[in-house]
Amino acid sequence: MKAKHQRLTLGVVALASLVGAGLLAASALRDQAAYFYSPADLARSPVDPGQRIRLGGMVADKSIRRAADGVTIDFVVADGPSTTKVRFRGIPPDLFKEKSGVVAEGAFGPDGVFVADTILAKHDERYMPPELERGGDGQRHKTGTLKP
Repeated sequence: MKAKHQRLTLGVVALASLVGAGLLAASALRDQAAYFYSPADLARSPVDPGQRIRLGGMVADKSIRRAADGVTIDFVVADGPSTTKVRFRGIPPDLFKEKSGVVAEGAFGPDGVFVADTILAKHDERYMPPELERGGDGQRHKTGTLKP
């Protein structure tokens, strides 16, 4: 076999390996990916019940309702005029409250309610941990960009 053919064979094998690795990575990502939607996105293009997604938006004012069992929470995620009802069973994060950002991961049930199994509370750039907000020790971290 000539050197030219050996290089060509090596190049074809390398290209086939790269394509194979890319296909494996894409396959693994498809199984684990949960695409992000806002309520406005869901109004434009609904997703099938059971398809895992991430839902993000603001928790609507006066929408948090706690069930009698103490661990089930119903609330509404809003994105402008679009809203989505969400049900979560578990302990929400400390920053979870009305009029704050939230990302919920889960799927729509057959009744059209988004059933979240994970809730991530978002905070704005002005967030300060309670220990630092209480201050008192005179060692607050000062930044030039945060406004009280």
